[in-house]
Amino acid sequence: MNRILKTTVIAAAVMSVAGVAQARDQIRIVGSSTVYPFASYVTEEFGATTGNPTPVIESTGSGGGLRLFCNGVGEGTPDITNASRRMKVAEFERCEENGVTDITEAKIGSDGIVLGQSNENDVVDLTLEQIFMAVAAQVPVDGELVDNPYTNWSEIDSSLPDREISIYGPPTTSGTRDAFEELVMEVTSEEMDEYEEAYTEIRSDGVYIDAGENDNLIVQRLSEDTGAMGIFGYSFLEENTDTLNGASINGVEPEPEAISSGDYPIARSLWFYVKNQHAEEVPPMYDYVDMFMSEMMIGADGYLKDIGLIVLPEGEREEWRQAVADRTTMSVDVLK
Repeated sequence: MNRILKTTVIAAAVMSVAGVAQARDQIRIVGSSTVYPFASYVTEEFGATTGNPTPVIESTGSGGGLRLFCNGVGEGTPDITNASRRMKVAEFERCEENGVTDITEAKIGSDGIVLGQSNENDVVDLTLEQIFMAVAAQVPVDGELVDNPYTNWSEIDSSLPDREISIYGPPTTSGTRDAFEELVMEVTSEEMDEYEEAYTEIRSDGVYIDAGENDNLIVQRLSEDTGAMGIFGYSFLEENTDTLNGASINGVEPEPEAISSGDYPIARSLWFYVKNQHAEEVPPMYDYVDMFMSEMMIGADGYLKDIGLIVLPEGEREEWRQAVADRTTMSVDVLK
């Protein structure tokens, strides 16, 4: 082989190996749009107070984030992923298959899923069944399942507004969508004789509008399309009470106490996952994680409560904080 070419090949190989092991100071985070405002606050505080670069954070949705997280270990894969639902068994197994074998799970708080609308409309009280009948692809009519015929809320129940059904919501990659399907679609369909098993298919005839991963876009749409409703996390409602209101669900208003206690029917937990195998290559990672789990952030008087996080009870916060401090490696058993 030509000496110059041979030297070039060897140098390229050395640089490639060095690139994989090379330490970096900037943490890379992906995941849930619901967790994004909370994580963004922590990243900004981390960058401002520790002397480390502000972490790079991207809103990819819970499913998209976990897919990127589980792609493998090393350069080109994220260090942390946020999720508005717990990791699934299949996702954990895919992580293992790709060499991501040391993960710490962190629970940061709770959130409610709301059906919001413009303040130009009166607050509406919906039941889970009414919501299901508005969005399901097939619904029972006279004892048989048919393609959803409802185009107006008052067609579902005469007590509801005489208004066209138009709902902006998250895509299939979103943890908010997963939680909505579980807490609204599955729960409701399992109580209906017409369905042989839990039913989660959402209609695709234009009534339900996939508005993307960014909940802020749904909020913006509602200010323009004042007759529509939107499905998004409670924190976005709290940030926009001057323009939006949230429907009561089964007679329970979307308020922090009701979400935290579980009285509000559409409540879920918020998480992030840490790739411990990146700790040596990304030295600031654990400092960021510990800041996120601190009382200053997720505590009863923490900064994140001020922007809409529903805080965990004190004992539960301490348990999760300790698990993260111990860098506890999660097992698939906790997901079953």
